[in-house]
Amino acid sequence: MKKIKSLIMIIMIAVTTGAMAQESATASSSATIVAPIGIAQAADMNFGNVATNDAGGTVIMTTGGSTSLTGGVTLPADTGTVAAAAFDVTGEADYTYTIALPSGAITLQDDAGTPNEMTVDTFVSDPDTTGALTSGAQTVNVGATLNVAGGQTAGVYTNTTNLTVTVNYN
Repeated sequence: MKKIKSLIMIIMIAVTTGAMAQESATASSSATIVAPIGIAQAADMNFGNVATNDAGGTVIMTTGGSTSLTGGVTLPADTGTVAAAAFDVTGEADYTYTIALPSGAITLQDDAGTPNEMTVDTFVSDPDTTGALTSGAQTVNVGATLNVAGGQTAGVYTNTTNLTVTVNYN
């Protein structure tokens, strides 16, 4: 009986020892650094020369730089420089990115140092909300709406808050 118990113990130890054998595997590690995304101002937004009567109104600029008018706003024969804002985006070829435009209005103030102001809002871009860096670069054009008060004081108005466009890789 002792021999049988000893034999059973030896078999159990042998089976248990085989089940506890260690195994290992390895994996490699890697990383790819992509070109950082960048954005640079290429053209300023300019609504040109605008005239208004007592009614006021808006100048709506498309991403292509054309304008339409509402209310008592007109464009004189000498329209001056009219241009949508443009931003050059660079980064890794074939990557996509998101575009964030100002969510609120930016303020324009006259050059006379008086508190005569107008606002620019309702920003739109082309491409709209997502761009593609097909060859590592793309231009984002930005349009918006200029809000002109009735009897707006004559002068050159420039922004007191920046028109900021932000891009991020998807």
